[in-house]
Amino acid sequence: MRSLPFAAVLAWLLPVLPAQELLTAETLNRLHRVGGLALSPDGKHLLLTVSTPDVAANKSTSKVWLLPLPGPDQPAAAAVVLAEGSSPMWLPNGSYAFATATGLEVRPLLDGPRVEVEMPDGCDNVVWSPTGDRFAFTRSVKLDATAKDLHPDLPKANARIYDDLMVRHWSVWHDGSYSHLFVRNYVGGGGDRDLMPGQRVHTPLQPFGGAEQIAWSPDGKWLCYTASPATDPESSTDSRLFEVSADGGEAKCLTPELPGYDQDPVYSPDGRWIAFSSMARGGFEADRVRVVLHDRRTGENAELLPDFDASAHELRWSADSRRLFFTVESEGTTQIYTASLEQPKAVAVTAGRHALSNLLVAPDGQWLYALRATMERPAEVVRIHVDGGRIEPLTDYNGEVFRGLRLPQIDGEWFDTSDGKKVHAWIVKPPGFDPAKKYPFLLYCQGGPQSMVGQGFSFRWNFHLMAAKGYVVAGVNRRGLPGFGQQWNDDISKDWGGQCMRDLLAVCDAMQARPYVDKARTGAVGASFGGFTVYWLMGNGGDRFAAMISHCGVFNLESMYLATEELWFVNWDLGGPFWASPEVAAAYRRFSPNQYVQNWKTPLLVITGERDYRVPYDQSLQAFTAAQLMHVPSRLLVFPDEGHWILKPQNGVLWQREFFGWLDLHLGAKAAATQGAGGK
Repeated sequence: MRSLPFAAVLAWLLPVLPAQELLTAETLNRLHRVGGLALSPDGKHLLLTVSTPDVAANKSTSKVWLLPLPGPDQPAAAAVVLAEGSSPMWLPNGSYAFATATGLEVRPLLDGPRVEVEMPDGCDNVVWSPTGDRFAFTRSVKLDATAKDLHPDLPKANARIYDDLMVRHWSVWHDGSYSHLFVRNYVGGGGDRDLMPGQRVHTPLQPFGGAEQIAWSPDGKWLCYTASPATDPESSTDSRLFEVSADGGEAKCLTPELPGYDQDPVYSPDGRWIAFSSMARGGFEADRVRVVLHDRRTGENAELLPDFDASAHELRWSADSRRLFFTVESEGTTQIYTASLEQPKAVAVTAGRHALSNLLVAPDGQWLYALRATMERPAEVVRIHVDGGRIEPLTDYNGEVFRGLRLPQIDGEWFDTSDGKKVHAWIVKPPGFDPAKKYPFLLYCQGGPQSMVGQGFSFRWNFHLMAAKGYVVAGVNRRGLPGFGQQWNDDISKDWGGQCMRDLLAVCDAMQARPYVDKARTGAVGASFGGFTVYWLMGNGGDRFAAMISHCGVFNLESMYLATEELWFVNWDLGGPFWASPEVAAAYRRFSPNQYVQNWKTPLLVITGERDYRVPYDQSLQAFTAAQLMHVPSRLLVFPDEGHWILKPQNGVLWQREFFGWLDLHLGAKAAATQGAGGK
């Protein structure tokens, strides 16, 4: 292993950049993305990953790093780059492993032999046993016949055949395979054991679940995993926890009485408890996430914090099994909380304008480790003192870039709403903001619809970059977003065009009244439900806007219902299919943007991915067609190889160019000069 002084490490990591003062789209794609934290059993080292986009190669490269942690007997030291790889993890003996292109590589912390673990059939979500002698992983197992299997005499035919729903999910078609949990002996040999033989279910939950949905018992004899037993997965969110012997056998369901999402199990170090996340209401993806304890002695499940009006994520035990730590969305930030089993009350450990994630707890219980991100900067590793919440930075992978940048001004503000309540918004102002000048204004419309406008650093919808381009931005935590109590979160369901839209317009009107905002150069932008919002505002926002951008937005609620895949989502949020009752049919018509196309006048950019099956791309095609037929200045941007998100580096660069090109055309300096000459 080669160790470098940290400044030298950064110089090696970062490409040579021209002198600059403002963040640009090109710089955005050179920033490093830190993740994959894993804490050594003795608490003295962190493994982490640093991935970097390569725009020319149109891919990202991930490297594993080793970070020695400062302590009483260990001074701060430089991070060490180990190898190209991902998903680092520790073995109980202090060795570590990470995923490679062909399987796993196991290395001792100090010098010694390296072991290549070949996995020719693939492996994901590797979790090492606490006893160190075996590891669990997931792998796709084909159980359903495909068209080629059914018609082997037609090898050149290209077709898919289905008899049930959920034929496609988010960005992939069902190929007859299911993700199963396996175990392999690392010591003693033996083959891979499928712990879910013949089961047409997935673990982890598809498509976003990961290794956090699989856990080993402390004695290494049992595995707990998340799976959905529902026979109608398109209509159900009933996921459950199952426990199975690592040697194989019948799995036992631990949560048969709980109808909503149950996931992310974590065994207590003493083996008595399994803490997990649970939603009380089935069919609702945005219910309050409860902390539930499964007592392995009695088999009972009980909520730890029934009066806590917030959602708890990333549950982590203290070493003595008496306390839990977790992250919580709170008023546009993400903080760390703790609660003891003896006196269960949620207590905040941290405060501040940031988002904390990837939570880890040191063996001594005095320190926590996490990633900290803000709207200005992407995530870096920090440690947090449990007593007092003091946060200390441990890495600065992007420091060289940000030391040369002028940063935006970001303030959290509260605005009056139409029903007498207050709505929170992040107001982002350009670097060097001058209140005597007038700036174009962007109303950012959040997706979800239940997803907080928080302090993360997006590499697509980047508020820092928008501000660096000269825009004042309002990120509004309108009705329907978490972090402000469950009732606020619930208020959007079956009211898509109601109070949530009035919240957005209230902030828009208040911002347009400010002297530094150029009212005539106001735009609205958003993705998914935010894209729906843009279409809604096109027909119901009056003359407030001069430019609009909708990315993968819902346009026609009736056609959306029959084309999307997660029917439980639209069943809950829209009240069921549009033929369910006259009242539901009327709500579809009242809230569907396609009903208001006759009011469309504002220039509109429509963006979509052809592999988006969550909000199928025909929604964008319909909206673009409507705009063209209404003679509205409009442009359609389609990515054939992307889904709901734009993930490939060169596609990301193109997205930014078109996004800001459209805004600059209609809201930028040229537009300001036109308006100043008497036209809009």
